[in-house]
Amino acid sequence: MSSKIRTRFAPSPTGRMHVGNLRTALYSYLITKHEGGDFILRIEDTDQERLVEGAVDIINRTLEKTGLLHDEGPDKDKGCGPYVQSERQKSGLYLEYAKKLIDKGQAYYCFCDKERLASLHQVIDGKEINVYDKHCLHLSKEEIEANLAAGKPYVIRQNNPTEGTTTFHDDIYGDITVDNAELDDMILIKSDGYPTYNFANVVDDHLMGITHVVRGNEYLSSSPKYNRLYDAFGWEIPTYVHCPLITDEEHHKLSKRSGHSSYEDLIAQGFLSEAVVNFVALLGWSPEDNREIFSLEELIKVFDYHHMSKSPAVFDYTKLKWMNGEYIKAMDFDRFYEMALPYMQEVIKKDLDLSKIAAMVKTRIEVFPDIPELIDFFEMLPEYDASMYAHKKMKTTLASSLEVLTEVLPLLKEQTDYSNDALYQTLTGYVAEKGCKNGYVMWPIRTAVSGKQMTPAGATEIMEVIGKQESIARIEKGIALLKEANG
Repeated sequence: MSSKIRTRFAPSPTGRMHVGNLRTALYSYLITKHEGGDFILRIEDTDQERLVEGAVDIINRTLEKTGLLHDEGPDKDKGCGPYVQSERQKSGLYLEYAKKLIDKGQAYYCFCDKERLASLHQVIDGKEINVYDKHCLHLSKEEIEANLAAGKPYVIRQNNPTEGTTTFHDDIYGDITVDNAELDDMILIKSDGYPTYNFANVVDDHLMGITHVVRGNEYLSSSPKYNRLYDAFGWEIPTYVHCPLITDEEHHKLSKRSGHSSYEDLIAQGFLSEAVVNFVALLGWSPEDNREIFSLEELIKVFDYHHMSKSPAVFDYTKLKWMNGEYIKAMDFDRFYEMALPYMQEVIKKDLDLSKIAAMVKTRIEVFPDIPELIDFFEMLPEYDASMYAHKKMKTTLASSLEVLTEVLPLLKEQTDYSNDALYQTLTGYVAEKGCKNGYVMWPIRTAVSGKQMTPAGATEIMEVIGKQESIARIEKGIALLKEANG
């Protein structure tokens, strides 16, 4: 085996990049980059019925956006190509290797039709399963040649033992032993001439020098079959790293129906690519110091796959939102503004200073779609209830709020400088004269100019953005509302 670590990400182009697939790609990338090895991209398109047009583009785009850049792949042939299985199949590669196994007695032609296969049922551990009965293993050489000459459809099956056990080692789950009676003689070459995923996988991993195979733990049960193939060929078995299951908060397997099961779903929901990568890295792995925020470069330095968990990883959507918020806070303002602009323009059509509004929300959102609801009052004062003026902590009542707004209105009408600092100076001067706390005055003003209980900024910052005319109109509306409520 190569002294240099070589891992691969080998997705099937069947649609969007599922979070589980992204984690497999990420862990494969981190394992090899931590040791200065190579990361290979291979497209596994042998299941022609499940292919989705444009899915290869999705794979390439996702890897590029997440920074998981491959060293070898369909666009970077370093001597192990082609890196697309359907192209490899055209050269007869897989059939050639399947025939080598036939010559060794480790595989055989099977000519059974669908009806016969459907009739084969066995009960193992109370479960009814379809296990092939090795019927075609016993065909004579003459029978096989006659069937092939007649063009009879066939598959090539692995010849697995029916007695004894097979043990394989996984670096996370340890040694796992299975009863050979459960292995079944899996198909290596299908009737359409294409290899099965399981067979092509083993052949390609060996020929591409893959040293570490990273995949989901749903493949644990298949691994003994892979090992028997490696042994049959006389090849060295790679290091297996099986990742734990990813579940939703209800501990069900993360499904496409969850709405956040794919990378593209999450980006569409306003998450940052860096935050998604960081979050996915922690789905089954944790660093020694329990730190949570990592750049990709930092992950490469600290990632040790031996610290992966066997237990299912919970996709905690709340935690992802929190993490995304931390990334947004740390973002360069110009990049944040560029990304926030479409969301601000959804609700603000007036000629307002959007960069000031963006600065207000930057530390207050977790995902970009939070923005419209936070700032829509800048465009138009919403309908609101006078009860919002009463605030126990601020010691404000409807009567005190009416008094404050009535008294500050002339001051604000006289004010010519509507910058935040000048407005704040005027209002704190009024607070000092009145001998009260800031909140006693600022709460009713903020309520009047926003019509909301929660805003991304204080009263004077809001007034600076909406301007003098609008500020006064909103305060006058607040006074009218309070007069009506006070009877």
